[in-house]
Amino acid sequence: MKKLMMAAALAAGLGSAASADDEVTLQLQWVTQAQFAGYYVALDQGFYEEEGLDVTILPGGPDIAPPQVLAGGGADVMLNWMPSALSAREKGLPVVNIAQPFKTSGLMLTCWKDTGIESVEDFRGKTIGVWFFGNEYPFLSWMSQAGIPTDGGEEGVTVLKQGFNVDPLLQRQADCISTMTYNEYGQVLDAGVSPDELVTFLYEDQGVATLEDGMYVLEDNLEDPAFVDKMTRFVRASMKGWKWAEENAEDAAGIVLDNDETGAQTEAAQVRMMGEIAKLTAGSNGALDPADYQRTVDTLLAGGSDPVISAAPEGAWTSVITDAALN
Repeated sequence: MKKLMMAAALAAGLGSAASADDEVTLQLQWVTQAQFAGYYVALDQGFYEEEGLDVTILPGGPDIAPPQVLAGGGADVMLNWMPSALSAREKGLPVVNIAQPFKTSGLMLTCWKDTGIESVEDFRGKTIGVWFFGNEYPFLSWMSQAGIPTDGGEEGVTVLKQGFNVDPLLQRQADCISTMTYNEYGQVLDAGVSPDELVTFLYEDQGVATLEDGMYVLEDNLEDPAFVDKMTRFVRASMKGWKWAEENAEDAAGIVLDNDETGAQTEAAQVRMMGEIAKLTAGSNGALDPADYQRTVDTLLAGGSDPVISAAPEGAWTSVITDAALN
């Protein structure tokens, strides 16, 4: 931490000398969509350019693991859910959270009401779709805290390794599936399902929500004053993009569509997504709230015989970047 503070102090004097073409590569956690609107807005509206940055945004996908990209030098900064990042750190990849644009979680389970599910205890004996690739950690911690085994049987749940779609619910392969408030839940409704046919369980409401979509870098890079300065400018411009997106949801969705090279997204879906995303970023200036961090750590440690992380992390986040960016 002492080295990091020295780097920040030195970086403060680099702003005027910063190159106009400082390059930054950002690895997204998923494909181009309004979940990442703040970054595309910052690029489109010239906020990065104003900070002397040349930013490249790399879309993610089902076969792309942001921690691996970061570790391999393919990106300067990645977006990741904190459970995945802390698990990676404990396994030896020294990632550090430098900013947290998302204040609250959009993760939930969406279940068929006719299965009789009304409470968490009713999950017993049911099949539940769960995302993996690091996204399974909040669910596994939740079930462990609830005392519900995840290896099947009448007293446990059968975990279905869910793809990134809603087919298991629509095809009745699962009683519940993982959904995000801003994405898959809308897909279920678009398929003709009425909200009255569903029961939802927000992780936030269950007290097991963990932080999502934080910005992470490699710890060693934070010892470089030039890198600290570059990330300070990147975070400042990105948060400017996020606040613009919150206030101009439809225009932000349009900017996302302009950057979607696949053409897979629709305007209606992206406008709806941006409206929901704005609820999750509202109230955040980019600085990580220590209480939110501790809640995430406590949730992950409460994993019974198989916790997501085995010990409280040290050095897993820093406020140095956001302190400088906000000032």
